[in-house]
Amino acid sequence: MKLSFFIFFGIITSLGSLIAQEINQLDDAGERHGTWQKKFPNSDQLRYKGQFKHGKEIGTFKFYCEDCGSQPMVIKKFSSKKNQADVQYFTKSGKLVSEGKMAGKHRMGEWVYYHEKTAGIMTREFYREGVMDGVKTTFYLNGQITEELNYENGLKQGENKYYSPDGILLKKLMYFNDLLHGPAEYYDAYGNVTIKGQYVNGKKHGLWKYYKNGKVELEETYPKPLKNRQ
Repeated sequence: MKLSFFIFFGIITSLGSLIAQEINQLDDAGERHGTWQKKFPNSDQLRYKGQFKHGKEIGTFKFYCEDCGSQPMVIKKFSSKKNQADVQYFTKSGKLVSEGKMAGKHRMGEWVYYHEKTAGIMTREFYREGVMDGVKTTFYLNGQITEELNYENGLKQGENKYYSPDGILLKKLMYFNDLLHGPAEYYDAYGNVTIKGQYVNGKKHGLWKYYKNGKVELEETYPKPLKNRQ
């Protein structure tokens, strides 16, 4: 009986040592190779776990917070393309927050963000070399578009539209180099024009008209003249 126990204990110990030896190993060139995992200091909580092939990340990597338990906050699935990965972000309860592609530390291509309490898309945006480039679209919970806004090299450029939950256009603005610049129109919940004017370099400029029941009720000119000082 004692002999059997020692044999069993020896097998378990050997297996444990073998598993330990297979984690966090280096190849002959000193590069990380095989399964790697790290824990937070003075804790059994995993910080990350994944596979390396001669210093390069491959396959799926999972990253955790200090009190995540078994639920990763970030999952990266590395592709065969150099330094590129499909990335997903989660809450601690496992709800998908956002997902997209990365090249190194830079976002690229389409990224999708989800509403907090549903699986519906909240925002869809596009990146090039880590900066926003393309149309950013935001959605209401019902799936209707809230806003459309174009970006070029990280700056707001061109037409910007806002809609009601019923799909009625509420605002139509223009941007140039991240500033409001160009014609501006505002509408009520029925699609009737309420305000018309012009922005120049982020400020109201020229004649602005305010409408009520389809008729001009007020006109203002910008910039307004300074009042005479006493």
